[in-house]
Amino acid sequence: MFAMQFNRGQPQRAPHAPHVGRPLLAAAAFVALLAIGASPPASADEKTIEISNFSFVPAQLTVPVGTTVTWVNKDEEPHVVAESDTLFKSHALDTGDKFSFTFTTAGSFKYFCTIHAHMVGTIVVQ
Repeated sequence: MFAMQFNRGQPQRAPHAPHVGRPLLAAAAFVALLAIGASPPASADEKTIEISNFSFVPAQLTVPVGTTVTWVNKDEEPHVVAESDTLFKSHALDTGDKFSFTFTTAGSFKYFCTIHAHMVGTIVVQ
């Protein structure tokens, strides 16, 4: 009396709806963000410290192991970032220059500017 028909093949798409895969959608979203001037979110394992007005901002930063910290000189004067126990030391950073270091072990790391010794900071790695 009643007949039922099952389609066991691929699902049928409407003729006006082309199939677009996830990688293509992700790429399109990324291009759209770039087109409007947005940038992708920074990774959780990257932090920035500004050198501004003869200070490190922030002066103390707490990060997880594996974090890369980048110092950026926003002052008109050069600065050198050096860890107290010589774990790392930058070259003289002119305005706009950057220096990065990746913290691979836990601990408290004090650093200073070798040119301006009153400039001090601490990175706490957990």
